[in-house]
Amino acid sequence: MVMRGYIYRGRKPVHWSPSSRTALAEAELEYSENHVSKSIYAAFKITSPSSSGLLDEFLPNVCLAIWTTTPWTIPANAAVAVNPELSYAVVELQSVLESESTSGGKQQKLGSILSSGIEKPFIIVASDLVSVLESKWGVKLVIRKSFPGSVLEHCRYLHPVNGNECSVVIGGDYITTESGTGLVHTAPGHGQEDYLTGLKYGLPIVSPVDDEGNFTAEAGQFSGLSVLGAGNAAVVKYLDEHVSLILEEPYKHKYPYDWRSKEPTIFRATEQWFASVDGFRDAALDAIKRVTWVPSQGENRIVNMISGRSDWCISRQRTWGVPIPVFYHVDTQEPLITEETIEHIKAIVSEKGSDAWWYMKTEELLPDKYRDKASEYRKGTDTMDVWFDSGSSWAAVSAKRDGLNFPADVYLEGSDQHRGWFQSSLLTSIATTGKAPYSSVITHGFVLDKDGLKMSKSVGNVVDPEKVILGGKDSKKEPPYGADVLRLWVSSVDYTGDVLIGSEILRQMSDMYRKLRGTMRFLLANLHDWNPENSVPYSDLPKIDQYALFQLENVVASMKDSYDNYQFYKIYQTLQRFAIVGLSNFYFDVAKDRLYVGGRVSYTRKSCQTVLAAHLLYLVRAIAPIMPHLAEDIWQNLPFEHTLEDGSVAKFAFDLKWPDKNEEWCSVQKDDVDFLSVILELRSEVNKILENARTGKLIGASLDAKVYLHAENPDTVSKLKELASATNDADALHRLFITSQVEILPSLSEETTSGVSYAGKFSDPRTGEIWIGVTRADGMKCERCWVYTKDVGSFGDHPTLCSRCHGVIDLQPQASPAAAAVA
Repeated sequence: MVMRGYIYRGRKPVHWSPSSRTALAEAELEYSENHVSKSIYAAFKITSPSSSGLLDEFLPNVCLAIWTTTPWTIPANAAVAVNPELSYAVVELQSVLESESTSGGKQQKLGSILSSGIEKPFIIVASDLVSVLESKWGVKLVIRKSFPGSVLEHCRYLHPVNGNECSVVIGGDYITTESGTGLVHTAPGHGQEDYLTGLKYGLPIVSPVDDEGNFTAEAGQFSGLSVLGAGNAAVVKYLDEHVSLILEEPYKHKYPYDWRSKEPTIFRATEQWFASVDGFRDAALDAIKRVTWVPSQGENRIVNMISGRSDWCISRQRTWGVPIPVFYHVDTQEPLITEETIEHIKAIVSEKGSDAWWYMKTEELLPDKYRDKASEYRKGTDTMDVWFDSGSSWAAVSAKRDGLNFPADVYLEGSDQHRGWFQSSLLTSIATTGKAPYSSVITHGFVLDKDGLKMSKSVGNVVDPEKVILGGKDSKKEPPYGADVLRLWVSSVDYTGDVLIGSEILRQMSDMYRKLRGTMRFLLANLHDWNPENSVPYSDLPKIDQYALFQLENVVASMKDSYDNYQFYKIYQTLQRFAIVGLSNFYFDVAKDRLYVGGRVSYTRKSCQTVLAAHLLYLVRAIAPIMPHLAEDIWQNLPFEHTLEDGSVAKFAFDLKWPDKNEEWCSVQKDDVDFLSVILELRSEVNKILENARTGKLIGASLDAKVYLHAENPDTVSKLKELASATNDADALHRLFITSQVEILPSLSEETTSGVSYAGKFSDPRTGEIWIGVTRADGMKCERCWVYTKDVGSFGDHPTLCSRCHGVIDLQPQASPAAAAVA
């Protein structure tokens, strides 16, 4: 992979961790909210005002006031920056109110400018901050002159440490009046904004700090001191001794830490390798538009990061990692990196691995052309940024391995990888191939404990996936849920944000899993004698069965859409509503009579089993990606063989493909769908009234009841009568309500409703108002099906059975006398 024209070496400030001697990328930082810095207000004496003569009357005793939380960067100061849009003032220090004060619980120490008896200088600060500084410094500040920041440009001041003359420059909108003095001490070698301002004015990039975080000889008297320790204190002391310190105070603020060592970092300019993004930024932004981002806001996030990026620091000074294969001239330090050297090292690494760079000699690593000059070169010790390393993985994996495609179908990682892997992969791929390495990118949040806190071993709130699956030492507190329950939990949450997990959540998932397992067991149990050859043609199915298949087709289509869009929580919700609640509460409930009472060879039982088999075969496909163990468990207990399109028998659940859309199942008339939907809602209202009748001791089971219905809407009346008089048991209203009888009343009168003790109303825009009444059922109770009918007692051989049950009993094969004798 070659990024010609994009890699260069330069000196720019990067975060540095002295504790691990590592240059850190932004993604490797974490920010502490509790860091306390030694902040100071200092005065830099003006030696030469601007050409306007604005400050002549205050010379030679006027100073620029700066504020910084990093006093150790003062030796690297190259300028003071101001905001041209702000107003500044020359203030006179009068009447020092106190030599030491406490403000907000922070110990403040006045510097020599305020505490000594020498003549106080005039100070330049932002006008809006005069009253704030007056309170903080404990002095009376009198404004002597005001002016815009732009007039201060090119003023010269005396560097407080090395005595050189430096300039006032115009900075950017990072200079505000939210804190400080409105004037910013600028050290291009130790800050990103300072660096950019330094480029604008051609300022020297000074960074007198070594790899150990200590001052170098370039820092003069501070040489050898730790910048975050003794060196910082020494700089403050020096300023105080040379009458440049106004105030010192601790300052608590957000500060970058090395995520690995948990130690504070510093910003320093060092020689690094960079990949310039300028040359292909537009191509990267264009490629982003052609990628599918899940969730969609991920696109805006990466666009904002790419559009504002000019370069990428790809080198690190780690003691481990993939080396950057560059040689340096011993005397001039000029890098040697050519296509010839790269190809030679590439061949070595292909054969011996990247560690060869570390153990092989320079002359062995150089191509023949440079062997006689090997003593003039040294091999570099910089390593590659891990994001460049991992961001190049597409080149070694997707683009090289058989059976894989480039670009990859999906990249999946946490939402923080817009800054990391997603971005580095995009940049390396665009720079070398011109296209994104992925077609889709899915990002997720992070798993928190049940209280929404980050998991930590030290806190003891880590939920171990292995314990969730296999259980802990105490099986009561940490039961073994199995992999499917954990996978079901994953499918239940909206992973686009942070998610919670805990013992109670897992118990709920386990309950859900058992209910779903119960649903599938019901299907398997009632298909124990099923033969696919006995399937009832769709056109011959009762309306309620056609409606069930219509619902199944739509539900499975919805789940497919959710799979396609990676919205797994919607699949979980669908399974919960349909497979557990909908099927169990309605279809399975009304199907029991047909399955258990109607006889093994009856038409209504076969039609019901036809529908149950369809549900089993569809649902096992739907749950397989989420709960593969349950799906395979179901399949290995399948009571019949399922034949694939090629004629072979499916031995495993994953032999199946997602079912094609069944147009016939979708052909149910809209009026029928709407009316049956109303019937289901009407059924719920009927059940409420039945429950009232049960509470009032009128009935025990729902089969003890007779339901009366009355509607004013003629169309509703016609459809209710059609169902009430259905010739098949499946569509009959009393079967759907699980009562013994349903009667449609022509009118509501004293005569028709006199015996009705419990009544209610149901209303729907599609049907109008329907009156509901409940009484005891007519006739006697059949001891086999428990349904009340008037024909119980009509059969001499079975006087306790109804005609349906008598017919079923009469059709049962009789045992032979021999078999009976053996029995």
